[in-house]
Amino acid sequence: MNITHHHAQHCFDTVIEGHTACVEYRISPGTFDIIHTRVPAPLEGRGIAAALVQTAYDYARSRQLALRGSCSYAAAWLKRHPDYLKPAS
Repeated sequence: MNITHHHAQHCFDTVIEGHTACVEYRISPGTFDIIHTRVPAPLEGRGIAAALVQTAYDYARSRQLALRGSCSYAAAWLKRHPDYLKPAS
């Protein structure tokens, strides 16, 4: 899966079978917050949302930003991956 970061639009996306899945984020001082996750119905159940969220959070951690998940999917992802809430080494 090829995930692209669009800095100016504050999103990560991937195009699969002509459908675009994405996560949108907001950065405030010291914090990276995923505010929306969108995966079209034909792509659901393939782990695409998880890959997008992980890529976005990896980006944020590499910049030593605290992680938030205003989006319900991102919040649930963080609960399933509590190590992400610890500072990156």
